[in-house]
This record gives sequence, C-alpha cells and structure tokens, in this order.
Amino acid sequence: MPDFKPKMLLYTADALNERGEAIMSQYPDAEILQVTQHNRLPELGMNHFKVKSDVLVLGKLKTKDIKWSGRSSDYIAPSLANGCFGGCAYCYVDRHKKVNPITLFTNVDEIMGAVDKHVHTLPWPKEPNQTDPVYHTYDIGCNSDISIDYGLSDGIRQVFEFYRDHPRAKATFATKFVNSDMLAFDPKGKVRIRFSLMPTHVSKLVDVRTDSIEKRIAAINDFYDAGYEVHVNFSPVIVYGSNPGDRRQWRDDYRELFRQLDATVRPEVKAQLKSEVIFLTHNQWQHQANLAINPKAEELLWVPELQENKRSQYGGWNIRYDHQLKAKMIEVFGQMVREEIPWCEIRYIF
Repeated sequence: MPDFKPKMLLYTADALNERGEAIMSQYPDAEILQVTQHNRLPELGMNHFKVKSDVLVLGKLKTKDIKWSGRSSDYIAPSLANGCFGGCAYCYVDRHKKVNPITLFTNVDEIMGAVDKHVHTLPWPKEPNQTDPVYHTYDIGCNSDISIDYGLSDGIRQVFEFYRDHPRAKATFATKFVNSDMLAFDPKGKVRIRFSLMPTHVSKLVDVRTDSIEKRIAAINDFYDAGYEVHVNFSPVIVYGSNPGDRRQWRDDYRELFRQLDATVRPEVKAQLKSEVIFLTHNQWQHQANLAINPKAEELLWVPELQENKRSQYGGWNIRYDHQLKAKMIEVFGQMVREEIPWCEIRYIF
C-alpha cells in the first residue's frame, strides 16, 4: 500500500462532523484550507500525480442517488469517496475533473441510511441473477479505490459492518491495491472484492502507481481465508500486438495471465471465483492529457484504426473498439478462458 501522507487538507464546513475532525487530526502537519465545494477546487499549482499524493479533501455527499447497474452489481451505491492515489491512464473518474485528489465523504451514516431505505423497497426474497443468487448487491467503489480509502477513514470499516450484518444487502468493489489491514476484518462473505487483472507488462504502463499484478493474484487466497468473496476483473482488456500489422500479442499474454492465476489460486477458492470482462473504452480529453503525462500508454490505448467513436452519457467523445471487431475479440477471449481456466465463470463480458 502507498504511504499516503497529504501535505494539504481541504475541507468544506459541512464535512467537519465527528468523523471529519478525526480524519483531520491524523494529519497535524498538513496545510489546512476551507473550500466552498468539494468538487470545485482552486488551482493548486501541482501536477497530476502530485495532487494525488499530497492533497486530501473532506466533503459531504449531498446527492445520495442509487443507480441501477445490472453488471458488477445490482445497484451503484452513493459514493463513499471520489478519486484515487493511483493514476491509471484510462480511469474514467479522472476524465471529468481537472484536479482530482482523494475526496472522502464524512456523512457515512446518511449514505448507509439511503442504502438501507432503498433495499427495503426491493422485492424479497430477491430473484437470483448473475450479480448474486441471494442478496441485492451494491457497488461501493465506483469512483474510488476502497482498499485505499479503508486506510484513511474508519467509515469504510463501518460500511463493511453495515453490509456484513444486513439481511438483504451485499457490498462489492473493484481494486488495484492489496490492503493487508482489511484481512483483520471478517465480512462473512457479505463483501465481494474484485481484483483487477491484466498482463503484467501492460499493467506497469497503464496502471500507474498501483500494486503489481503478481501481488494482487497472490492476495486472492488470503482474502478468501479472511472471509471475503473474491472475484476478478479482467478490465480493461487492451488489444495490442508486437507490431502494427499483427495485433495478436494480447492473446498470448492473457493466456500467460490465466496460467498464473490457475497456478496460484487454491481449488476451494476457484470454486467461488467468477470474473467480469470489460474491453477498453477511452476518451478524447484523457488522450490529450495523457500525451503530456503518460504518452507511452497512449500507444496502447489510442489506436483509431481499431476503434470507433461513441458519445458518452456526459456529452464527451469516447472511443471504443469497432463493434464488429469487438464481437470477434469477445469470442476469442471467452474461448481462451474456457481453455485455460475453465473453472472461472464469466459473469458478463462486453
């Protein structure tokens, strides 16, 4: 885990409840600055990665909407945090904010109250689906990495306790970090952690400042032993080759990744492990930003001859693999999974 010690702490007045003050007290040497809005920060005079390393924001989440998902989870819960220490080149959260440090929301009780109210409006018993056969599932980490957030606020443990003890709800989140402190908590199978995986050499280029693929895979058995349900995300799947005329290298690299997973995960863990597969979607604004901060990554991410434009729900232009090519790649990926790790069910792929 990164040693996150912010030098600047920004806060909104309504974030300074008991939890907000406790978080602030952890950083007595940080420069303190009150701001009007947690999502409209002043120009901080720092580069992209410096902001993520040196700044922490405390805010109050005002809009506690719960959105239907149907993929990783049944629903997307209100955010507990926004932003991440990592600087992944394709991160959709970074697309929408010029200045994007970690922001922790301190009104955790209100957020959990919104989830509790929501889940009690849903049919029970739940009709089984691919997200979970028993519980209504809520993704708690769509805009941040919960493994990082867990070390910054006891509010995340409180959230874990909420889902562990709830008779109808279950939590899930994806992560690129291994936080060993989380192993001391037993969620009794009611928190699903999804380790994001891709070929190692690609991860080193695009998963900036995250834990290694080897470390993530090695943690799978440990988290299962601690009481977590453990899945994996093959996300994003990036298509590349050894030269521009041959785009097949990604297939060989994923086979190697699958074999590494197969050799590491114990049989009883394999029996409960499922996967999600998401092919790359990139963004025009992020492409331009990456040309300045991570141009090597763009050689893999921005390949117009393989991609087509897509208007995003936020009004920006995204780029994704051509739909006919993508259909073939999905078929190829599924076949490789069946050949190399047939025990790993694909919950969904797109």
